[in-house]
Amino acid sequence: MRFRGWIAAAGTSSGTRVVLGYWPDSPFGPFGDVMLERAGGQRLLLAPDERIADFVAAVYRFDRVRIVPVAVDAAGPVWHVEAGPLDLRLTVGRRGGLGWLLRCVPAPLAARPAWAALTDLPARLLPGVRTRGSAGGGYWEWYGALDLLPITSVTASFEGRDLGTLAPVDPPVRFGFGSAPRSPALVRVITTVDTPRGRHGR
Repeated sequence: MRFRGWIAAAGTSSGTRVVLGYWPDSPFGPFGDVMLERAGGQRLLLAPDERIADFVAAVYRFDRVRIVPVAVDAAGPVWHVEAGPLDLRLTVGRRGGLGWLLRCVPAPLAARPAWAALTDLPARLLPGVRTRGSAGGGYWEWYGALDLLPITSVTASFEGRDLGTLAPVDPPVRFGFGSAPRSPALVRVITTVDTPRGRHGR
C-alpha cells in the first residue's frame, strides 16, 4: 500500500507533540489524520472514519482512538487543520539545503523500499528518526523523503485549551518504530506499507 503526501511534526510548550499526516493520494482516497502525544504520555489518534482508524491503529500504537472530521487547508505557507478537539495552524518556512537535496530525488526512486533501506543509516544520525521498520502487527513501512521545510510557528488548542508556543519534538513520540525529527518540520514523503496479507501472499 502506497501513500503520497506530507507529514508535519511539531512540539508545543505545553508538552503535547503533534504529528499530522496529509495524504492527497492514498489507497483510501485523500485524507488527513493526526497523532498526538500528550505531556503525560497518552497517545491519541484522530482519524476521519472507522476504516482509516482501524488501519492506522493496526500499523501504529495508541492509547485512544477518536473518529472525528479532519479538514486540512494546505494552501500557502500557513496550514490550518481542524480535527475534532484539535485546532492547529502551522507556519512553514523556506527550505534549507537538505530540502533542496531531497527535491532532487526522483519520486519512482523514493518509492522503492530498497532506497528507504539505503537512507536509513544516514537518517539515524537524527535522534529517533528511521526510514524503515515495524511497530508490530506484521506491518512494515518504508519512508522515501522528497522535500523538507522547517515549521517556524504553531498556534494550537485542544479541547479549547491553548497548547502554547512552538517547541522541539522532545521527548520523541512513541507511535511507531521511530520518531519525527526533533526540529519541527514538514516533510513530503512516499510511504510504502507492507501488510501481513501482502507479506504472505494471502
